[in-house]
Amino acid sequence: MKKHITAFFMAWGMFCAIPCPYRKWDEAARGWMLVYLPVVGLLTGGIWALLVWGFGALGYTGALAAAVLMAAPYLLTGFIHLDGFMDCCDAILSRRDLPERQRILKDSHVGSFAVICVALLFLGGFAAFGDMDFAASWPAFVLIPAVTRCNAVLAVQRIAPMHTSQYAGGFEKEKTRAQCVALLIELALLLLAAGFLAAYGRVAALAAVILAGLVCQLCCCGASKNLGGMSGDISGFSVTLGELTGVAAMAVLGGFF
Repeated sequence: MKKHITAFFMAWGMFCAIPCPYRKWDEAARGWMLVYLPVVGLLTGGIWALLVWGFGALGYTGALAAAVLMAAPYLLTGFIHLDGFMDCCDAILSRRDLPERQRILKDSHVGSFAVICVALLFLGGFAAFGDMDFAASWPAFVLIPAVTRCNAVLAVQRIAPMHTSQYAGGFEKEKTRAQCVALLIELALLLLAAGFLAAYGRVAALAAVILAGLVCQLCCCGASKNLGGMSGDISGFSVTLGELTGVAAMAVLGGFF
């Protein structure tokens, strides 16, 4: 039990900008750290949903609200997933050969493709929140960050890592069947919670959660194929696009369901 508690706080300290109350690193718990990333996603999603609900309760749906809600998930995670998104955009859109794409992925310099894609990402998120009914949409935001992270970690478990990735070497050897089972249980519980929302008239929330997870999984598959294996950058890239999909789905479908 102590190993699992440590793994949870390791995930919190690494993937969330909210100050972690218990900071300890244990190599024996490293293999389980990513299993608790969806739980950290619930923490992030809970705060995100609270902000959406708060703006809805105040009746304020202006440009400032859209800007705050668009920026919230990046601020709450310390931009760690956004960093992976930018790195992947530079590498994938370079259209170079595989060794050069992998070199660009690890390059700390920011390229023009990353800047353009971040601008489009922010524009899309801002526009989606500008068209959204906050009062009806907020429950979905508890689940969207968790389901995207769950799908990203499942991809890490099943896709061979890039040879330059932090998932290669010792981390690859720490993967176990128990971890996969735990992740599948987490995913099932998240979908069950989304189904519960649908049963109470929030069908758009169910659709948004499913689409966010599906897009995240597809991005993991496509990007890992393009870049020669799975990596942390690809996880961040996929989580970011999955979350944008969930936000866009709520903006579009919220008016119909």
